[in-house]
Amino acid sequence: MSQNTVTRWEILDGAHEALRTAVAGATGPVWGRATPCELWTVTQVLQHAAGDQIGFAAAITGGPGPDEDPFAPSGALGGDPAEVADRAMRASAAAFGAVARDADAVPTPIPPHSFPADLAVGACALDAAVHAWDIAMATGQSSPLSPELARALMPTARVIVDPVRAWGAYAAALPEVAQDDDVAALLRYLGRDPHWTA
Repeated sequence: MSQNTVTRWEILDGAHEALRTAVAGATGPVWGRATPCELWTVTQVLQHAAGDQIGFAAAITGGPGPDEDPFAPSGALGGDPAEVADRAMRASAAAFGAVARDADAVPTPIPPHSFPADLAVGACALDAAVHAWDIAMATGQSSPLSPELARALMPTARVIVDPVRAWGAYAAALPEVAQDDDVAALLRYLGRDPHWTA
């Protein structure tokens, strides 16, 4: 793990490692492939994920936001994929590295635009982790989500996801399946088929 993206928040470090692993494993002519995010290619998912990481950092620091709307990614990546991802993760890691664990009003780019620290960092981690899974599935890799990370992310998902489904941040939840493990349960809650394949 890059020392530049290690924070005091294990959940964010784990999500960043998942995203870093997925991007590094996306080799060859895979960046135009379809993904679990309908209508978005692998490139667009990476642009969205990177933009969101920068957006979380900007909300905390007041610094510059992403270069383009993360919800309308152009499909034209401005640099090496690993560098694009790492630059964005360094920004969010640095921002959250300065957030106190007991902070009760951390600015975020998602409504209501302020959360207690654990939910704010969880929201940032959730975004990185689920898009790591999207990229990995679209490019023929194994899931970068561990049961432990999925289990840690679910409480945040249950608080923040439903209010933002309406504006396209997440698809409608899929029905639960009794045999689901923690990863599958999280993915279904986020509107993703755990068995999706390219």
